[in-house]
Order: sequence, then structure tokens, then C-alpha cells
Amino acid sequence: MLLALDIGNTNIVLGLYDGPCLIHHWRTATDREKTGDDYGILIHNLFSYHQLSLTQVTEVIMSSVVPPLMVPIFRMVQRYFGLEPLVVGPGVKTGINIKYENPREVGADRIVNAVAGHDKYPGSLIIIDFGTATTFDAITAEGDYLGGAISPGIGISTEALFQRAAKLPRVELVRPPNVIARNTVNSMQAGIVYGYAGLVDEITSRMKVELDEDAYVIATGGLANFIARESQQINVVEPFLTLEGLRLIHELNRR
Repeated sequence: MLLALDIGNTNIVLGLYDGPCLIHHWRTATDREKTGDDYGILIHNLFSYHQLSLTQVTEVIMSSVVPPLMVPIFRMVQRYFGLEPLVVGPGVKTGINIKYENPREVGADRIVNAVAGHDKYPGSLIIIDFGTATTFDAITAEGDYLGGAISPGIGISTEALFQRAAKLPRVELVRPPNVIARNTVNSMQAGIVYGYAGLVDEITSRMKVELDEDAYVIATGGLANFIARESQQINVVEPFLTLEGLRLIHELNRR
């Protein structure tokens, strides 16, 4: 079996593949203070809950946008699985042509998403990943990664509002009944939800103009479903796009 690890700023997502089939997946909070042993015990417990053994894993692939965790988790894989993980980075085959000015600046998660999107959907694409930051990536039908945009994620945007405005309370992130709200809580929810949906649609529509074609828009990440319900541009939500991209990159490099 293949274990895929996507180490993000807020969450670490794990996927266990048996061939092309995702048989289990987990999401845990990213903690820069944890050691490799902490994560090893955590994964052992997740496996045990599903009556799985670490020895069933024969290959591991990982991508990370959190440099302080790269070495601890790499060594954790070596110690607990007895394997050398494949790390997505320079020198790893992806099948994607990166047209960024400096390809080393592109986050591994953005490339992994592009690989999965290009494999599954023909034509030009815009991929939106709702994470700690929200990233917008443009991929041509030929598999060229052109670049994109990065905006503050909805979580850190709302957190800044709560911290900087003394009289505004923390609110639940839900769709309000109206955009013209009649109380403070609904007013904040309207601004957050509809404002962020407007941000997504505006950036996406401008990217389509620059691409000069009606690109297919894929959303992924923790809040993808929530924002997709309010967006007029998102065509489909793919919750496991990053894990699928990791699996595809692993297959490509294994061959």
C-alpha cells in the first residue's frame, strides 16, 4: 500500500492507497512543536483504530509547505515504516511544465493539485485550494502550469477581524439568511461568506480573461464545499485532489 502525506500549514492530510483506490484518509492538525516520534505514534494509533498495521505500507510519498516539519516527518517514516519516502520537490517527475519565473518558489501542494487536475479533466483549468492561504492556479490543456494568485484564507481573514475589532464577537461560519442583515452576527457572516465568494469569483473571472478561454474551475481544500455553494464560477469540488496528485506523482516516478 501507498501512504500519501500532505503537510499543510493548518492540517496534515494522510491517504492510504491500495493501488488506485483511496481506502482510508485522515486529517490532523499541523503542530510544528511535535517531534517525529509524536507523529509516528499518532499515525500508529490511526492505523490501529482501523485494524491496520504500519507494515502494510510498502511506499510513502510526501509533500510539504512547512519546512520545519520536513526533517522530523521524513525521519519518522524511516523509523516507523522502515522506508525512504519520495518527497515532492526539484528533480521529481510530475509531467507538468512549470512556467513560473522561478519554479522553486511554487508550493509543492500547488504542483500536486495541478498534476491531479490535468490528469482528470481535459482542457484548461483553474484550481482553487482553500487552505491557510487560498491559492488560484492556471493550467493549460497542454499541461503547462502558468502560475496564479494567492490570497489570505478565509480562516485567517476572519481571525484578523475578530482580533482587530474589539466590539465584534467571534461568529460561526455559516450562511446568513440575508446579505442585508439586521444584527451584528448576521452582518459579519454576510460580509465574510458573500465577500469571500465574491473574491473567488472575481479572481477566477479575471484569470479566465487572461487565459482567453472558459477554463474549468476545480475547488479543493477544507472549505471548498462551503464556498462552492455561494460561488458562480466553481464547477466541481474535489476534496482529495492533493492526495490523488501525490499518488499520480508516485506512479510516474516509480515507472
